[in-house]
Amino acid sequence: MKNSKYFILRFFAITGLLATFIFFVTECNAQSTPARALLAISKANHTLAIIDPATLSVLARIPVGEDPHEVVASTDGKTAYVCIYGGGSLHEINIIDLVAQKPLRTIDTRPLFGPHDIAFVNDKAWFTAEGSKAVGRYDPVTEKLDWSMGTGQDRTHMIYVTSDGKKIYTTNVSSGTVSILVDTLIQPGKMAPPGAKPRQNWVQTIVPVSRGSEGFDVSPDGSELWTAASEDGAISIVGLGAKKLSAKLDAKIFGANRLKFTPDGRQVFISSLQTGDLVIYDAKSRLQVKRLKIGNGAAGILMDPTGSRAFIACSADNYVAIIDLKTLTVTRHLDVGGVPDGLAWAIRP
Repeated sequence: MKNSKYFILRFFAITGLLATFIFFVTECNAQSTPARALLAISKANHTLAIIDPATLSVLARIPVGEDPHEVVASTDGKTAYVCIYGGGSLHEINIIDLVAQKPLRTIDTRPLFGPHDIAFVNDKAWFTAEGSKAVGRYDPVTEKLDWSMGTGQDRTHMIYVTSDGKKIYTTNVSSGTVSILVDTLIQPGKMAPPGAKPRQNWVQTIVPVSRGSEGFDVSPDGSELWTAASEDGAISIVGLGAKKLSAKLDAKIFGANRLKFTPDGRQVFISSLQTGDLVIYDAKSRLQVKRLKIGNGAAGILMDPTGSRAFIACSADNYVAIIDLKTLTVTRHLDVGGVPDGLAWAIRP
């Protein structure tokens, strides 16, 4: 009997030490999120990867919803928002704690369906709701959707919000249009009651471009919007001052998916999901500079703010290609999970 008690006590002592050791090793191996982190969506694994951009090591993979597409970080770099798209049928945005590296909560976007692209401006998350032909806005303070507006266009897909939150640009893929939404104020009329305040009145201008125009970007000086079409491979350039099409380039980038300006505004990168090409244009001359074969299907594009490199999600190849912006060559492949897509920066002050 005494021997039995001895072995029981001995067992708990050993297992207790083992548990302490495992906890210690786990804690030592845990890698905290750096102040400047790269975020990458894996559509196949349903994860958000947090990557150290200095070492290019994946620090954490956080589970997200069943069809993640685009991601953005809050201004303080502590929180990420991931759109759960479902081809326009789903209605969730996942909120991720980037410091603790864990899911926080899920936003139910109903009655807005199909959140796809997302931006974070003026401490609020602005997103497209493709299934509802609309854009919406989420306030993290009140934890509510506080504004939305319909575009009346088919497949309102990608979004850009100006830094003052007064203008929104979207591409409407199946309608072949760009929506320009401008926030204007209407002053109270003569018949308004005393104390009436001005009210918001968002005005939409629809600019026809090529059908299939999806990926787009606004030039750093805010003067032009470039978008590339998957169907005819053309690049449409919209003058944002005049709010109309100013040029169309027969670029022959069939299957065009995403488009981004380099940080200095001199070049434009366009990816093709159909061919796996990365096509680079000179923004001033509007001529092709280079066409790179980087895989079998290229999607999301993210520029490094330092101006040294670009990250291209090659969805069909299950890697992110890293491009040197000086030599315009592929320097490395990064594994962030199967079918990578949306990319973003999270920067803590």
